Amino acid sequence: MRSTPAPRTDRAPRMAHRAFPAMNTDIDLRLWPAPKCAAAARRALARAAAFVRTAEARLSRFDPASEIARLNRGERGPVSPLTYRIVAAALASARATGGLFDPTVYGVLLAAGYDRSFPALKEGAASAPVEAGRLAGRYRDVALDPHTRTIRLPPGVGLDLGGIAKGWLADAVARRLGRHGAALADLGGDIAVAGAPPGCDGWEVEVADPDERGRPLVVLCLRSGGVATSGVLRRRWQTDQGWQHHLIDPRTGLPARTDLSAVTVVAPTATAAEVAAKAALLLGSAAGQRALESSPGLAGLLVQRDGTVRTTEGFDAYLSR
Repeated sequence: MRSTPAPRTDRAPRMAHRAFPAMNTDIDLRLWPAPKCAAAARRALARAAAFVRTAEARLSRFDPASEIARLNRGERGPVSPLTYRIVAAALASARATGGLFDPTVYGVLLAAGYDRSFPALKEGAASAPVEAGRLAGRYRDVALDPHTRTIRLPPGVGLDLGGIAKGWLADAVARRLGRHGAALADLGGDIAVAGAPPGCDGWEVEVADPDERGRPLVVLCLRSGGVATSGVLRRRWQTDQGWQHHLIDPRTGLPARTDLSAVTVVAPTATAAEVAAKAALLLGSAAGQRALESSPGLAGLLVQRDGTVRTTEGFDAYLSR
């Protein structure tokens, strides 16, 4: 999924744009500044880029100096407000989905061979047997203290925020940039927008065909909220036990077995979209569609492995005309 440039009008200021690699993905920040605010827009983009890089340094489980890595090693002490808020949001999302989204799958990801950043992951990574269900519900045992900003993990439990951090940060960046004009924050396909570019109904976002046939499945038009896609075909790797992918089903402790290849969700926030897309993918096509349709504010597109496409009621309202 990717954003597409909005057209420029003669009376509108030039769009400010910043693209860079971070968080093992491509970051794309765009801002159409209000009149006479071009310089402020450039400064805002620079601050937003610095914010994303700071977040990466604190949240990456692959960086031994990060706050998450230190927590996973059992070290104690307060964490930054940023880390605390994202961990709190992850645990709240786990409770809201009944554990379908679970940030405590760190150990299972390691066992599946996802023990380094994806660009560095080599074919043939060792894959140890995983005890089915051994981490189910362990998010309930993580203790937060808002007064001291401390996070206590029980023995044997680690955190992986890959299923929520980019959406949460996209929301935060879009809010910050939105003070200066119409903004879009695309963090590896987790996208948040604030306002519409001049002369447009909204920002256009292409939803990729999971079969990668070189054309978008649909094009969305968004002026607020967020959109995210979760899939099982993009981030996968070969191990001595066959192909593995990064989406762990907390109910089994194994890479998800589902009849869906991808789910795209539009929601009031990119955080909600990212979490809901993963939960729907785990549930499968029929139950996943029901779950999305029963959640106010969510609209989804579900692509089955056989190529069948399902959409929830209301999804068509977001299609670009």
